[in-house]
Amino acid sequence: MELLQLTIAGVAMGCIYALIALGFVLIYKATEVVNFAQGDVMMLGAFVAFTFASLWEWPFALSLPFAVLVLACVGALFDRFLLRPIIGQPTFSAVMVTIGVGFVARGVATMIPGWGTDTHALKAPYSDGVLHLGALVVSTDDLAIITLTSLLCGLLFLFFRYTTVGIAMQASSQNQLAAYYMGIPVRRINTLIWAISAGIAAFAAVLLAPITFVHSNMGFIGLKAFPAAVVGGFGSIPGAIVGGLIIGLVEAYAGFYLPEGFKSVAAYLVVLLVLMVRPSGIFAEMRRKKV
Repeated sequence: MELLQLTIAGVAMGCIYALIALGFVLIYKATEVVNFAQGDVMMLGAFVAFTFASLWEWPFALSLPFAVLVLACVGALFDRFLLRPIIGQPTFSAVMVTIGVGFVARGVATMIPGWGTDTHALKAPYSDGVLHLGALVVSTDDLAIITLTSLLCGLLFLFFRYTTVGIAMQASSQNQLAAYYMGIPVRRINTLIWAISAGIAAFAAVLLAPITFVHSNMGFIGLKAFPAAVVGGFGSIPGAIVGGLIIGLVEAYAGFYLPEGFKSVAAYLVVLLVLMVRPSGIFAEMRRKKV
């Protein structure tokens, strides 16, 4: 029974990793840029939701979509004014911009009144509850995270599969030049992808905040989501989800069954093992290139 409880908790935490990893993958597929600020974008999303729900006393059901919308706008502005001007420069330049933005975001968050360096609580309607299923005791937070993540992934699947914009995004991510020649506005598509990625990070933040609190360093969880993206295959959207679940489960099991300290390094041990067996990741797309 304890194994089942650990599995549920691991899947719930893996859902958070999966959502953040999904942001990494979406941006990388579209622009070949690794956004090392993704964790800090999530942190900003948590603070924005905290502002709406706790400081302004909005209903939680209203705070969640508005936090996602605000961070989506932040992601779009980030692409438009910071990344677009360096198009054509080495990819390393864009990576350094994302790292710098992450540091700036943490610094700005500590200076905003009501945010600061303190730890804040963000309560959700489902927080602090438990569900008894015989001998099994399940946290309502875990169930809500799994359910809402599943719904979001389903909506994203429908969006990318059946909408014109979603299909254009897929085309652009596969070959930007060909997409441009076919009349797809690649730059606007890239901006929209950055917006979606930031919105997903905010969604993950609102799910995570009730169980870990809101603070300026919570963005470091991105360091755990990055291995999830690598394990699944950095260019694969399903891989990001599976990789997140794998990391979450391994951490849950390691924290309970292995000596103290293994939980902190479990994600990176998994990355090393996967890369030794399959260097491109579990779901990586294998491509042949003529030279």
